[in-house]
Amino acid sequence: MSSLVQSVDWLAIAPPTLAAVAGLVVLVADLFLGEERKAVLGWVAVAGLAASALMLLPLLDGDRATFCLTGQAHACSYVADRFTLVVQLLALGGALLAALLSVTALKDADKRLPEGEYWFLLLSSAAGAALLPAARDLATLVVALEVASLPAFALVGIRRGDRKSSEAALKFFLSSVTATAVSLMGVSFVYATTGTLHLTRIASRVQHVDGQFHTLAQTGVVLTLVGFAFKTAAVPFHFWVPDTYVGAPLPVAAYLSVVGKAVGFCGLILVTVIAFPSYADVWGPALAALAALTMTVGNVGALRQRATRAYSAVRLLAWSSVGQAGYLLVPIASAGYSRDPRQAIGSTVAYALMYAAVNLGAFAVAALVARTSPLNRVGDYRGLYARNPLCALVLAFFLLCLAGLPPGVIGLFAKVTVFSAAVDAGLGWLAVVMAVNVVIALFYYLQWTALLFRAPEDRPATRRVPAPLTAAIALTAVLGVVLSGAPQLVLRFTQTGLF
Repeated sequence: MSSLVQSVDWLAIAPPTLAAVAGLVVLVADLFLGEERKAVLGWVAVAGLAASALMLLPLLDGDRATFCLTGQAHACSYVADRFTLVVQLLALGGALLAALLSVTALKDADKRLPEGEYWFLLLSSAAGAALLPAARDLATLVVALEVASLPAFALVGIRRGDRKSSEAALKFFLSSVTATAVSLMGVSFVYATTGTLHLTRIASRVQHVDGQFHTLAQTGVVLTLVGFAFKTAAVPFHFWVPDTYVGAPLPVAAYLSVVGKAVGFCGLILVTVIAFPSYADVWGPALAALAALTMTVGNVGALRQRATRAYSAVRLLAWSSVGQAGYLLVPIASAGYSRDPRQAIGSTVAYALMYAAVNLGAFAVAALVARTSPLNRVGDYRGLYARNPLCALVLAFFLLCLAGLPPGVIGLFAKVTVFSAAVDAGLGWLAVVMAVNVVIALFYYLQWTALLFRAPEDRPATRRVPAPLTAAIALTAVLGVVLSGAPQLVLRFTQTGLF
């Protein structure tokens, strides 16, 4: 008789486990530290995230899997393959940079934030984000998604007595709860028709569902995808983004813009490419329409911010992130039309890595400006070059990367790969929509860039840049420059695939 006791590959699960353990250490240590010593908790969190990211290195020697069904090596709940490692690097690296921003933000906060709870929530969310790309069954996928999302609600509303923060948290919570309810209903329909939750087994069984259950299976597929569309902030499920980013502490907005988005797109990739490849004729056109709608609404929304007086830089970045989500959806939609859908996913991951580096960098410079201009309006960036030449040049580089213009070579190449994915899949109309949106985005990115070098109307008091904030800006700048100088480090995913 075979044993039902599963052995656990502790090395494979080390990255998310270390982040979770660091969160528990911070929570317990918070009980015993006085107010004057709680700053050390931030550095414990930074160290924990760095250690989690370093644990990816031993996993590079080959694919690993654990929590598998007895006697079925291909039906596992946790798989540490190439796709998993790349997305875990993005999630943990993004959380680490957000933590560096948070060290400074917590120190500067006018209304003191609860440090122990803040770091515990950030580490918990990062652990869920690192778990999700390894999930290979729907139950683990939904649990990881909620572990990543639930602490984020509290992080958005963690400012005590702040009306904007509370409103942002409520909008974020309601939209996410709706997404979870829709996803769970879809998962229950899929399980009812296939009798399994493992993605690989769903892929083989969903093709042979009895005729009387075929409609139920289709409904389950659609509802599952709709739930993840909420998480990716795809239009029309994007309404929570601008207010949430503005109301949240700036490091939390940076975290949501990169790690939160990566979580949603990772889940969407797993359920479409691995679990529902036989339903590509359903999700392919749906995602193509969502991509076109999302990039258009996002870029037009960002453009409209100019019509408001004293418009916020963070709100502009929020609308920009909605537009960028549309670009990220293009290769996933193209996978529905491709003979090799798994290879098409490489374009989404390549673009996500570029976007993560430069968008976190833009938020890091925004955090610097917010130290002297708390309202963080775009007008506050006028003459930044005169006050801080290096930071102005770095922000200009990040904005040009997002726009896809030289010297932001990695941004240009990433957009070209996404454009090529649409053309190769026969989605010429989507490529045209993307080209039009790139032109629209050029206007507000270049306008912001030009503002950095204009003569300042006044000269606000300058403050010394703290070391953690300097480190965050420097790391993102170096990463952006390296990727622009050697874009093949990321773009090779578009040729080799990730699964």
